[in-house]
Amino acid sequence: MIFETHAHYENKKFDDDRDQLLASMQMHGIGKIVNVGSSLETSRQSLSLANQYDQIYAAVGVHPSEISCLDETGIDWLRSQASHAKVVAIGEIGLDYYWEKDASVRKMQRDWFYRQLIVAQEAGLPVIIHSRDAAQDTLVMMQEAYSRKIPGVIHCFSYAPEQAEQYVQMGYYIGVGGVVTFKNAKKLVETVERIPLESLVLETDCPYLAPEPYRGKRNSSLYLSYVAEKIAEIKGIDTVEVIRTTEKNACNLYQIA
Repeated sequence: MIFETHAHYENKKFDDDRDQLLASMQMHGIGKIVNVGSSLETSRQSLSLANQYDQIYAAVGVHPSEISCLDETGIDWLRSQASHAKVVAIGEIGLDYYWEKDASVRKMQRDWFYRQLIVAQEAGLPVIIHSRDAAQDTLVMMQEAYSRKIPGVIHCFSYAPEQAEQYVQMGYYIGVGGVVTFKNAKKLVETVERIPLESLVLETDCPYLAPEPYRGKRNSSLYLSYVAEKIAEIKGIDTVEVIRTTEKNACNLYQIA
């Protein structure tokens, strides 16, 4: 079964057919799903979905662009939810300098990123890392996380293959989604070529980043087969091997039997 490591089914784009869509997953070869929080509210919604559906697990965390919702009470809440039976990660957390140019706000992103890394360390959970236009600062902070033995995945990887290799050397997984099917995804294709299959996991980031031939439309886990097929093509192996190995990788990442 395909393991979907990063989805946002709490998103309003699924309001009209969420239950029907999620109920159809297993018959289409989609097994476990991790629904990922990006704010305190979406983390609560991810927990609600995990409580409602057996195959859904939750990640709780605050995206760097949402840190205005964080304070000590928020950190305490994340810490309290980390022990929930179906919480498998802290995320998505990290740095996003694409939209944020103010140096003081970028520092706040780093500060709250660090605080959430510590929550993960205390809970013994992996982290789901969002990083956009912040390659070097993210790497430095993840080197610190590695020294603290915090496992995790670099979600929606978009940097140079050489940096992916640095993360893999530290034991981090690389999340690959629909972007790998895009015609202009040369860096990601090269990354997939160079990174061992044992270090890759499948993800959608749905409802965003649908693969070809659905680019620009609402994404869902049902389209992960296109990502698996593209990885198989790049590596010259069978799609079944990609699905089987990435499922094992995801179970190792999220500590799910």
